[in-house]
Amino acid sequence: MENYIEETSKMKKILMLLGIIFIASNLRAPLTSVGPVISEISKSLALSNTTAGLVTTIPLMAFGFLSSMVPRISRRYGMEIVLLVSLILLSIGLVIRPYGSLVTLFLGAALVGIAITVGNVLMPAYIKNNYQKNVGTMMGIYSVAMNLTAALAAGFSISLGKFTEMGWKGSIGIWIVLSVVTIVVWLPQVKKHKAVQSTASLGQDEVKVNMYKSKTAWAVTIFMGVQSLLFYCLAAWLPKMAITWGIPREEAGWLLSYMQFAQLPMTFIGAIIASKLPNQKLLAIATGVLFTVGIAGLLIFKVNLIALWCVLIGTASGLAFSLSMLFFVLRTSTTTQAAELSGMAQSIGYLIAACGPPIFGALFDLSQAWSLSLVFLLVMSGTLIISGGIAGKNNWVK
Repeated sequence: MENYIEETSKMKKILMLLGIIFIASNLRAPLTSVGPVISEISKSLALSNTTAGLVTTIPLMAFGFLSSMVPRISRRYGMEIVLLVSLILLSIGLVIRPYGSLVTLFLGAALVGIAITVGNVLMPAYIKNNYQKNVGTMMGIYSVAMNLTAALAAGFSISLGKFTEMGWKGSIGIWIVLSVVTIVVWLPQVKKHKAVQSTASLGQDEVKVNMYKSKTAWAVTIFMGVQSLLFYCLAAWLPKMAITWGIPREEAGWLLSYMQFAQLPMTFIGAIIASKLPNQKLLAIATGVLFTVGIAGLLIFKVNLIALWCVLIGTASGLAFSLSMLFFVLRTSTTTQAAELSGMAQSIGYLIAACGPPIFGALFDLSQAWSLSLVFLLVMSGTLIISGGIAGKNNWVK
């Protein structure tokens, strides 16, 4: 009997870990698969660069407008069930998005954004609630799963379009397979929730903190928003930028993958190291410095040493992302606060990020060169250094 209980407990832990990994895998790939085929989409639907930027911006707007609502919905229905519903919405969005018209493209992008918003907000709180003694390691695993699939999605996007013989529609539509598999993998967590009827996932009788009056919360929010803006601008426009500089289309898609593969060691190692430090101030400032050097390299040298600039930017992005996720846990004392800070930071932060891709594209349309766009990113890198210095201090929100 004891062996049976022990085996059952191990299986539950394995299924929970798999659920976290699979959900994480769905939170970036549907977005990064768009960048390498943005030119195809623009040509097929006769979009301007600014309008094409909305394909990436619409999900970010969903992140921004809806993130603050997610903790309240989760408290009412439970994290596990809300996450399941989000996966179903994601699947619907992935079916609609490549249908072939401007309306379905933007509607699908909105549904994808709504679904990913839920995972973005709830997964850090879910990990804090279930892995309190191994938060750094689990946040590292979560971040690696997210960024690995993001890198693969970008690198193979054009090839997947050719493989499916559907062009850009196959490139961005094939991720329905992953979302459906994730639904199946996540179902045991929903059954567990129903059996236990736990309301502890987001806590109840806790001291309330007004996040909007907290200097630390605002610093975390700005850090979250600016690092996301930098990532999504480059995810949306780096391939096209490289193509205009003379790099072949398929190689341009892989440049984005190089950037994202460089993220992977830092998303895992960075989270573990940061969780063991007394504060994360120097690490946060370092991310802004690395972004600055990498973006300046693109501005000055263009295709010369472009792989190096992509790696530096990827390293910065990986560290910045893992710190953003970790701040939700390290700057709060309870699971409820973690979810609320996550909701605030991702709501306002992604509204900041949503402005990035269209501004980046509009600056190119204005000047017919990428210099102004890259200078814009350099200014954002400076903002990251300032906000990171404050967010990295060892203070709880209050």
